[in-house]
Amino acid sequence: MIYLDHAATTPVPPEVADIVRDTLVNHYGNPSSQYPFGQEAKALVARCRETVADALGCKAEQLVFTSCGTESDNWALRLAAYRARHGGRHIVTTAVEHSAVLETCRQLEQDGCAVTYLKPDRSGRITAAQVAAALRGDTFLVSVMLVNNETGCVFPVREIADTLRARGSEALLHTDAVQGFLKVPFRADTLGADLISVSGHKIGAPKGVGALYLGERVKNARPLLAGGGQEAGLRSGTEATAQLAGFAEAVRLRSAGLEASLSHLAAVKAYALERLLAIEGVVRVGEGEAPHILSVSLVGYPSANIVEELGAQGICVSAGSACHRGRASHVYEAMGLDKRVKAGVLRVSFGPETTREEIDALADALRAHRDTRFPML
Repeated sequence: MIYLDHAATTPVPPEVADIVRDTLVNHYGNPSSQYPFGQEAKALVARCRETVADALGCKAEQLVFTSCGTESDNWALRLAAYRARHGGRHIVTTAVEHSAVLETCRQLEQDGCAVTYLKPDRSGRITAAQVAAALRGDTFLVSVMLVNNETGCVFPVREIADTLRARGSEALLHTDAVQGFLKVPFRADTLGADLISVSGHKIGAPKGVGALYLGERVKNARPLLAGGGQEAGLRSGTEATAQLAGFAEAVRLRSAGLEASLSHLAAVKAYALERLLAIEGVVRVGEGEAPHILSVSLVGYPSANIVEELGAQGICVSAGSACHRGRASHVYEAMGLDKRVKAGVLRVSFGPETTREEIDALADALRAHRDTRFPML
């Protein structure tokens, strides 16, 4: 199998799987239990928090573990809304956010909030100037992702943070960094965001674990879940120690070889761009800088058919975010792509294991598809 859909999820390295299994079998104590076996589990959770926080660039006490990026996004937006319940009613976000942000915004609209959805240009970019122009006196939250999960465009979160300060805005800044964590360089303590969402399964951790960074301005955060007071009282529920151990090990592995990994990803992406654009009818979609995501279109050829045919050959790519489940991508719609370009979009995404030979196989299969199939649009 040739796996080129790392933006959807990533393979779990053997070292991570071993840590998860060992924790499940040998370190299954409840971290809230007072006897030594439970306290060992508590210490394990603390070590995991230190590892992830160090990689994210924040203090351990600023990091709250969650079940996934979607939960982190939901919590961040609702936390900001609760904080502003006696004043602000306006949110600024983009039309190309992950559905976890967009659907939460739509629910907040039903609760009386007003939301401005910024549209990208045809290259997929959003600017800090757009955010500045959209700000209102009652804006309580700006939510702009760090890396778009379909185009790979890196959004100017640091510049947006500077803009908010320059304008004297009290709005919190949230960024969905699920596709950015350990993929593009950033640190929570210098990025300027008040809330940062990350996810484990995008970097080699098991599914079912994520985190939310709470910055210095996020005081007296409303707990997500009430109960036994875990996660400093912010998210009650027995800690998922095995997933957390896997998350920390995946972070350790990615961090250890990060410079080489990012260089490899950039080289693979450049090679893929060269090979794929050499195919007649293939055009690039967006101008994403992230090294692990490349969107192209075989113009006029329905992407669903291409993905299915490639899959039958053991080549895994997507027609956009896996979260869409076959629906047309709101990202490509917001970019205003031509109908025939939009129909043929493929997202190819890479990991540390991706080879040039795998890119060659994709290019050959895509060329064969073009030569043996007729465009339908």
